[in-house]
Amino acid sequence: MWAEKLKLSKQLVRSVTAAGYFTPKEIQTKTLSRIIGGQDIIAIAPEGSGKTTAYILGVLTRLKYGFEEAPRALILVPDKDKVLEVIGKFELLNQNASIRIVGLYSEPSIQSQMDALADGADIVVATPDRARAIYLKLGLNLNKIMMLVIDDAAEIVRLGAQLPVAELANSIIKCQHLVFTEVMHGKLEQMIDPFMNMPAVIEVEELSASTAEILEQVLYHVPDFKTKLNLLALLLKDTAPTDKAVVFVSTRLNAERVYNHIRLSLKNEVAILNPMMFESKGFSSIAEFKAQQQVRFLIVADELKDSYDLDGISLLVHVEIPADTDIFIHRMIRTDDEAARAQSISMATDLELSLVKKIEQNIGQKISLMDLPEAFQIATVQKDKKTIKQDKTSKDEEPSRGAAFHEKKASNKKDYNYSAGTKAKMNKKKKH
Repeated sequence: MWAEKLKLSKQLVRSVTAAGYFTPKEIQTKTLSRIIGGQDIIAIAPEGSGKTTAYILGVLTRLKYGFEEAPRALILVPDKDKVLEVIGKFELLNQNASIRIVGLYSEPSIQSQMDALADGADIVVATPDRARAIYLKLGLNLNKIMMLVIDDAAEIVRLGAQLPVAELANSIIKCQHLVFTEVMHGKLEQMIDPFMNMPAVIEVEELSASTAEILEQVLYHVPDFKTKLNLLALLLKDTAPTDKAVVFVSTRLNAERVYNHIRLSLKNEVAILNPMMFESKGFSSIAEFKAQQQVRFLIVADELKDSYDLDGISLLVHVEIPADTDIFIHRMIRTDDEAARAQSISMATDLELSLVKKIEQNIGQKISLMDLPEAFQIATVQKDKKTIKQDKTSKDEEPSRGAAFHEKKASNKKDYNYSAGTKAKMNKKKKH
């Protein structure tokens, strides 16, 4: 199947077959011919879809032989574990002993990794920060790079490594760029747009074959946490007077932030499960919250790591998506009488979209994306005082004058700067 569908060498076909990959996956059939042809690509596919194998086969096909004077492929991944995983897969599929692979990550000393590069490398698999650090020490030669691969690109952005990626990409004169990611969003586009050259965008959706029976799901895509708070206050205010809602956040500290924000409009209707602050209204259990008539909204922190009986709760709101997607899915499975009319609302920033993708993959269905309410305004970040001060005293604007200020007479205005000797000659006097 590999030889029929893709332009792989007999050696590579034997390697992938021996490794147990008998037929190519969808992302591989859609990307490999473009990778081998030298085109820039952006490949969007869920975890486990075969993205890593796709670019490894592409790199091995394009490099063919080793022992050049400098690396020809640089692969950037989020962390040490991913570096070791990619190197392990290269070793599994690469039968060409002349191709040398070096891994760069944070734990060993920089000097030992610089020595490994000096001994010779054809493929470098690295975390962005370590690759940049060694490059700045002149230990990583980028002059011969033919292929720059950014794997798990959304995770690299989540870790805040955009700057080293951009600097490394800009330091390579000309090469093929391959970006593999689970999701595409604004922050990721901002990182890769400056160096991508008319890329082909290839997207693959692989949802679970079975559809889970869960609550009705909707999703709001928002720019930041402050916007989440404003949206939450608006949505809770619109709930029916008899409805109860549980609001999930990641930490108890964020639970306090949410509580302090929404209680301004919801008064005594909101509380926290096991609050941190003595003055915050709270309950010690979900059962206590259900029994209380006045309080309709309960804020719960995921870090408490408890499972909850959510039967009878009309609305579940995830202000932050749990890192463990199984926790999210477990909360959505309901069998009580209220399940038919109950609803789940999730809010996600760019950095949380990969978690949403994993949830969709596991439940076998897409979550409906909702438009923000018409009357709702996205939170804007105010300029700091220094910026405002600079704006007010811009050089392009004339500073305001007080009432006592008078323009100088034309005869008194000075728009020159003569030396003492020049002045003496002009006045026909001796210079003292």
